[in-house]
Amino acid sequence: MTRLSVEKLAADTAEPITSAGHAQLGIAVLAGIAVIVLLITKFKLHAFLSLTLGTLVLGAVAGAPLDKAITSFTTGLGSTVAGVGVLIALGAILGKMLADSGGADQIVDTILAKAGGRAMPWAMVLIASVIGLPLFFEVGVVLLIPVVLMVARRGNYSLMRIGIPALAGLSVMHGLVPPHPGPLVAIDAVGANLGVTLALGVLIAIPTVIVAGPLFSKVAARWVDVPAPDRMIPQRASEELENRPGFGATLATILLPVVLMLSKALVDIVVDDPKTTTQRIFDVVGSPLIALLAAVLVGIFTLLRPAGFGKERVSPLVEKGLAPIAGILLIVGAGGGFKQTLIDTGVGQMILDISEDWNIPALLLAWLIAVAIRLATGSATVATVSAAGLVAPLAADMSTTHAALLVLAIGAGSLFFSHVNDAGFWLVKEYFGLNVGQTIKTWSVMETIISVVAGGLVLLLSLII
Repeated sequence: MTRLSVEKLAADTAEPITSAGHAQLGIAVLAGIAVIVLLITKFKLHAFLSLTLGTLVLGAVAGAPLDKAITSFTTGLGSTVAGVGVLIALGAILGKMLADSGGADQIVDTILAKAGGRAMPWAMVLIASVIGLPLFFEVGVVLLIPVVLMVARRGNYSLMRIGIPALAGLSVMHGLVPPHPGPLVAIDAVGANLGVTLALGVLIAIPTVIVAGPLFSKVAARWVDVPAPDRMIPQRASEELENRPGFGATLATILLPVVLMLSKALVDIVVDDPKTTTQRIFDVVGSPLIALLAAVLVGIFTLLRPAGFGKERVSPLVEKGLAPIAGILLIVGAGGGFKQTLIDTGVGQMILDISEDWNIPALLLAWLIAVAIRLATGSATVATVSAAGLVAPLAADMSTTHAALLVLAIGAGSLFFSHVNDAGFWLVKEYFGLNVGQTIKTWSVMETIISVVAGGLVLLLSLII
């Protein structure tokens, strides 16, 4: 990957970085982020355009020639899309196959048939976590909302007792577990190992989702007691299908990429010899691209064929799955461009210097930066890509496990206190028929619990491994 060096840019634009230079770079970072925040929140500009303009402001205030700032931005955009774009696309296709084939409904109905009473919130966490592995958060919400509302209505459950566990499962997967866009971008930015990050992400996700889901839902149900709104129960995909895939085949398809990537990480630890045939094989089959591609190809036979999808319907389904992610790819790419400009203007080195002077643990610093950007922009993805760019240099001397924990600290911080500038806030509010205050008491508090618990577990693990 071609990228301008900090030294090259400094030689072209300014003197070696001094205390005054640090101050200028600090002002540049604040100005760039302020422009991004203002454009997203005040002027409702798309995050892609906001990140692009914020990057140019960052470069200008930092004293970099405009052509150098543009080169940094386009280089970072290209490398980020090259690194994670195909993975996001494959994840979107798998999610579309899961939804349209009725496979998601099959998992939901099977688990619900075996759960009841006090076990229902735990069943909802399990459903949301499994469904949430290959699906984007918004897609998962739309897919699970009918189930949440129907279970609450037919079983006479509190809406919050059922809804909060489902939302927690989706949110934790979105923030901590690849192949979701945020974790993938952070992994690419800091150079972390995907398999190790996935394994540690799942390890942290389990206790986090238990605390923020079934346990907090008891409190949320006392704070906000509302019935399930009938008007928000849409038709389920499988209601239009004569057949749908089996539970075992669907679950195996969803978990296939996870198993392949975790197998690669395990072989890396046990064998630790890149020349052996075993490790070379797992390096290929456990790579994110091959793992997700394998799941998509297998899904054609395990999901689409049993649902009655002929070969003529596969291509249109893939096309529909790809269409909604254009905006996500552009945002992620622009975030990569912003990150590269941060590095090339010397901001990365400045963060290193500050972290040494302040003696703040790198993982805590990453969490705090992600929290600040999340609160300002309302976007977990923007918070993740921006924070990853700022703290990426901190990973240079880290072990494999600590680099993975740095990614997870960023992901945890990016989920902190969703409020009125977050699209997810309004999605939950409208689907559940809540007012703003009720949404803050339930959804916003739940997101904060996820962020704090996951961040705390990251710091705890860093002391152990």
